[in-house]
Amino acid sequence: MTVLIVTAHPHTPSLSSSIADELAGALGPGNVERADLAHEGFDPRFTLADRRNYKSGADTPADVVREQRRIDRATDLVLVFPVFWWAMPALLKGWIDRVFANGWAFTIGAEGGIRRQLGRLAVHVIAVAGDDAGVYERHEYERAMRTQIQHGIIDFCGAERGAMTFVHDSETDDDAHRRAAVGASIDAVLTAIHAR
Repeated sequence: MTVLIVTAHPHTPSLSSSIADELAGALGPGNVERADLAHEGFDPRFTLADRRNYKSGADTPADVVREQRRIDRATDLVLVFPVFWWAMPALLKGWIDRVFANGWAFTIGAEGGIRRQLGRLAVHVIAVAGDDAGVYERHEYERAMRTQIQHGIIDFCGAERGAMTFVHDSETDDDAHRRAAVGASIDAVLTAIHAR
């Protein structure tokens, strides 16, 4: 078991980074690799080079190859991020746009068929949400995010759906409530990882 934990928060320390730290500690040394996209300066812009790579499945930019190799070393990928405008941050979306590329995460065949290539990987999500669960339920934000991430990304690449959890009310002054929500999310991810 090797777990790659990816965070995409512009500020460190943040609740996202502390969740990632706690999860890494629970998994134990030697089992975890961390990717802090903001701290590392990953460029999320999808350029003409990325477009050419998408069309051909070749000539992958070097920074993308480095990220793909990190994922290749993992059995499990955990995305820990704050919810911005009811979605993942642009930095994380750009990482997925560039890294989960044709020729690596999937291959588009000559006849238009798709070969999904990440079947060995389980993807888990911890979304850190400022609003309460009731807001997400009333407006179906959680459902929309699950569809986008689980169906639109994980299923498309043939990866396994792992735990997808939300830490609601992340900005509350009620520290006990926030700690309980964080603990429940981490426990759900740990359970899913250890069940594989």
